[in-house]
Order: sequence, then C-alpha cells, then structure tokens
Amino acid sequence: MNVLAIALSVALSLMLVGCGDESSSDESDSSYKMMDEMTTVSELPSFLGEGLSPEEKEELMSQILPSGTDNGVDVGEKFNELFERANAGDPKSQTELGVMYYTGEAVSKSLSGQVLDNDPALAAGWFYRAAEQGYADAQFNLGLMYANGEGIEQDTVQAVELFKKAAEQGNIDAQNNLGALYYTGEGVERNVDIAIEWFERAAALGSVDARANLEAIKSAGQ
Repeated sequence: MNVLAIALSVALSLMLVGCGDESSSDESDSSYKMMDEMTTVSELPSFLGEGLSPEEKEELMSQILPSGTDNGVDVGEKFNELFERANAGDPKSQTELGVMYYTGEAVSKSLSGQVLDNDPALAAGWFYRAAEQGYADAQFNLGLMYANGEGIEQDTVQAVELFKKAAEQGNIDAQNNLGALYYTGEGVERNVDIAIEWFERAAALGSVDARANLEAIKSAGQ
C-alpha cells in the first residue's frame, strides 16, 4: 500500500470516540484548498525576490521550495520523476504526486500567481485521475477530501462510495471510515450492524482505530 497515502490517512481518518458517542470526531490540525499551473523549482522565482536582501531571499526560499531529501532522493528530482509517470497515466505516481501537493512538499501557484503552502484542489485532481483507474489508495484519499470538504465541495455520499470501492480492495483505513459513516449515518442510511462488520474487517487486518471503535460500540451496549 502506498506509504505516502497512509501518512495522509493517519491525520485525517474518521474515528468514533468515547463510550456511546455517535459522532465522528477526529480533529485534525490539517487545514489544507483547481489551480492552473504548478512548479517545483531549484531557485527563487525572480518576481518573488524583487527588493529582497540575500538573507530575506534565503528565508523566503526555505518557506516555499521543496527541501531536503527523501531516502537519498532530492525532492525536486522526486517530483519530476513522479510528474512524468503521473502524466503518462500511472495511478500510483498520480496518488503520490497528489500527496506532495496536499502536504506542501511540492509547490503550486494560484491563478493570480500566489505561491501556495499546499494545494488540496490540485491534490484532489490527481487523486481523482488515479481513483478513476480503480487505485484503492487514491479512492481512499479522494474520499477523505469529499468527507472533509478539502479542495472540493463536501459530499459525504461521494465519500461513502469511494470508501466502499477502496474498502472492498482491502484498504483498512477505508474500511474503518466506512464503518464510521455507517455508524453515524452520514452519507448513507445508518446501520450499526454494517458498521460493525466493516470495523471487524479492518480490525482483523490490524487497524487500531477500528478496534477502538468496536470497543466503544461494545461499551455502549450495541
């Protein structure tokens, strides 16, 4: 399973908490927003550096450009390789590229030219391309964005459909989230029995969140 997609899911996955609490309540620190053009560059764009001292340019560069390495691979190099494969239609690369835009590891610009810290709308676009090909991690990530209304308009019905597709392929986070939505009745008719079935499937595959949800339901006497 795509490691980057899993990293994304950890911060955003839905989870039931507390005994008998029927609300979905995972609070994330993530508050991430289709832009026309994107770029990962190795130097500060000239229009951004106008009037800045060398020190100020260096500070700005550290804020907006990819930095560091990923397992020995330069982030800019990683982006270029992913972008080439993603454009060629590879769903795994499309998903990983979407994660880069979601987290801000890749730089993008708004229609007005404003550099964005991250770009959920562009991420959603790449997730969509991969999800259309049946790629489970992309279906899960796009489902999260529909569930949270990030980058695209909130639509829990669409979230449920995408989670189902990913869950049926064995994505444990999608299974857990699908159970949560069946339990709360968001985007689908509430059905505790079906919720438990999905939690049990995810728990059997090692989902800690799903186990916690089953314990919460058990404590509530359901």
